[in-house]
Amino acid sequence: MLLHGFGASSSHWRHNAGPLAKAGYRVYALDLIGFGRSDQPGLQSRQPLDNRLWGRQLAAFLEQVVQSPAVLVGNSLGGLTALTTAVLTPGLVRALVAAPLPDPALLNPIARRQKRRKRQIRRLLVTMLCRLLPLELLVPLISRTPLLKAGLQGAYNRSISMDRELQHLIAQPARRATAPRALRAMSVGMALRPRGATAPSLLERLSQSPQAPPMLLLWGHDDRFVPLPIGKSVHEHHPWIGLKVLENSGHCPHDESPEQFHQVLLHWLDRNLGHEHASGIKQQA
Repeated sequence: MLLHGFGASSSHWRHNAGPLAKAGYRVYALDLIGFGRSDQPGLQSRQPLDNRLWGRQLAAFLEQVVQSPAVLVGNSLGGLTALTTAVLTPGLVRALVAAPLPDPALLNPIARRQKRRKRQIRRLLVTMLCRLLPLELLVPLISRTPLLKAGLQGAYNRSISMDRELQHLIAQPARRATAPRALRAMSVGMALRPRGATAPSLLERLSQSPQAPPMLLLWGHDDRFVPLPIGKSVHEHHPWIGLKVLENSGHCPHDESPEQFHQVLLHWLDRNLGHEHASGIKQQA
């Protein structure tokens, strides 16, 4: 089960689905709500647009479509979504791979102990900022100018100047009329999550679960968005979580270094699930 990162879509697994299928796995990729070709709800949505909603979306997909426990592989926001799903519905997850795992809460543990008054002030400021920003003007502008390519380049170690396919698959969803309202909704939703929905809390809950699946962090050595020291810190606090560093890769190692990514991923799955267990996944999934 392949899960994309922020601003991307299922198409971002363009170099991965085929090779993983050739390795014997049935492969799925999902557009998370608000991204790709999925619905793009706004602030009026009945549920906050954050990783809890995406985790429930993924769990429903696993139950209704896949109909068996699966290996979850997520890039960035997809990794956080996979972690959330493993905590909410551990019986649906056989293994968990975050490449990498992002969350501002991993940077600032003190923020987890903020007093109620400070949280209320933050809620007010974030809501006001997101409501006042003219996203209906900014999002279409960015998606049609070199600003998009410049921002996207920050996620890669190699040059993407000639990768038209990549630029198109990122720009296309941002040009939908409902994209600005979805961006506003997810910005508010992610900023105002309760502490229990943040990565540090989710990792603690997963580590205490008797059903915790094996977990691996795959980190690009040159990731500028979520630097490698964050991955090392998570590994140090949770030694049961594996950490593999992919050289010459940035924030999207699955797309930038797919051969290296597949080699490390498949080797880890065979070693941690066992040959017979991995074979069972291939036959059932």
